[in-house]
Amino acid sequence: MKITDGKVFVCSPGRNFVTLKLYTDEGIYGLGDATLNGREMAVVAYLEEHVIPCLIGRDPFQIEDIWQYLYKGAYWRRGPVTMSAIAAVDMALWDIKGKALNTPVYNLLGGPSRYGVMVYGHASGGDIEEVVDEVGRYLEMGYKAVRAQCGIPGLPTTYGVGRGKLFYEPAEKGLPPEHIWSTEKYLNFIPKLFQRLRDVYGDDVHLLHDVHHRLTPIEAARLGKELEPYHLFWLEDPVPAELQESFRWIRQHTTTPLAVGEVFNSIYDAHLLITEQLIDYLRTSVLRGGGITHMRKVAALAELYHVRTGFHGATDLSPITMAAALHFDLWVPNFGIQEYMRHTPETDEVFPHAYYFQDGYLHPGDAPGLGVDFNEELAARYPYERAYLPVNRKEDGTMFNW
Repeated sequence: MKITDGKVFVCSPGRNFVTLKLYTDEGIYGLGDATLNGREMAVVAYLEEHVIPCLIGRDPFQIEDIWQYLYKGAYWRRGPVTMSAIAAVDMALWDIKGKALNTPVYNLLGGPSRYGVMVYGHASGGDIEEVVDEVGRYLEMGYKAVRAQCGIPGLPTTYGVGRGKLFYEPAEKGLPPEHIWSTEKYLNFIPKLFQRLRDVYGDDVHLLHDVHHRLTPIEAARLGKELEPYHLFWLEDPVPAELQESFRWIRQHTTTPLAVGEVFNSIYDAHLLITEQLIDYLRTSVLRGGGITHMRKVAALAELYHVRTGFHGATDLSPITMAAALHFDLWVPNFGIQEYMRHTPETDEVFPHAYYFQDGYLHPGDAPGLGVDFNEELAARYPYERAYLPVNRKEDGTMFNW
């Protein structure tokens, strides 16, 4: 079997997605997700100009060799554009191999390690009582774990508080909108949210919270310590993680579990965090982390140091990445939890898939390969529209982390 061609499709069924389709001389094709929120066309150019021409004529079963070729063969390594492109190729190759051997990808990885993949949903609201109601709605749907985000009194916008229910999408068409932030207001308010949630729902439900890189290490230590009575499943992205050593300060002050890594794109971004046991969950997505092939290595390192997976799974990833993550999650020994932000009905129609939700768990299904297809004709009805995530400024106008 040989790769004969590759095409890149960009569509926007509610939000922008970049899809790679690799063709073979035996009529089998594989799909990969190459979406990079707000920088989609950069990955399109990388794939079309620099990657696809290098794949023609290669054996799609040589997944490891092709991964190494695309990574080591480019002098300019790593980065979100490069690793997203490599991940798309990697997903497509695993998809081809699964289809050719007539088996789901999780069987190629080593078979299931669990019955299903526990996922968490996203509950948000403008005030505490609205968040309480939203958490309850997710529990009624069968979720065992819920991320809670709340509007902060005195701030016009807050990360994670969406414009709609279930299908929260922060990217907006046009130029990036500007949001306002106050660390002081946030730190004084968030413990009250989780105190109320525990008062209403007790101790059994898993509660999570995303800080979204907005604190300093000592501020994150304070928040983690104040949240200890409410035993969160995790506190996500408390600080920007470029300085991995900063987590040492947080770890010294709190036992609240820490999760980080959705913006990481290689094993080196998390090396110190893992080997010094400074985090509990690694959030890197299969897409941003260079595909299944690379994330196997990252997860193997993490397992040695008692770090579990908690892959990013928001709507900035297409159902192809969600499927790839679920096959990985079902197999990986040190699984923790999987983020599950539901796609719109329009997206699900463009990307029909075998995975399904039941009683708080997702399962990738038993279809060969990744179990996702791509409706090209329908996708063409949703043309690309440039959109950006917001930018953030403090109340005095200082540029800050979004």
